[in-house]
Amino acid sequence: MRDLVEVHPFMTSMNEESIELVSGCARNAVFAPGSLLCAEGGDADTFYLLRRGQVSISVHIPGRGSVVIETVGAGDVVGWSWLVPPYRWTFDARAMDDVGCIAIDGACLRVKALTDPSLGFALLSKVSVTLLERLQATRMRLLDLYGDHRVQ
Repeated sequence: MRDLVEVHPFMTSMNEESIELVSGCARNAVFAPGSLLCAEGGDADTFYLLRRGQVSISVHIPGRGSVVIETVGAGDVVGWSWLVPPYRWTFDARAMDDVGCIAIDGACLRVKALTDPSLGFALLSKVSVTLLERLQATRMRLLDLYGDHRVQ
């Protein structure tokens, strides 16, 4: 698992010790098209490093059902809810095609991050960058949907 974890883009710039610690919580996982990686409201116990395939991220909107808010693929990550109490998923993530990923046990990784502050800081820094990128992308989508499109 270490070799797979080490080459994932999320792990770029992590030191050898951190890669080793993360690898100790990791396993290979495969999802068939249509399979859920996680379900909104469920226990957030896994962090996914995507290696191949695409995953839709959606939220449930009363009266509208499930609405896809983003699609991610190889090199991306799914899930950071394992890091923040109460450790519940805030979205659905569904395989759009055959998905291969590294599934990391969230409880295992939390314990390691608490006992190794440098790992905890590295993970929080990386997750924060991902969150910021996704918030920026969401902002742009909202501007496209609701922005003022009048020609000046």
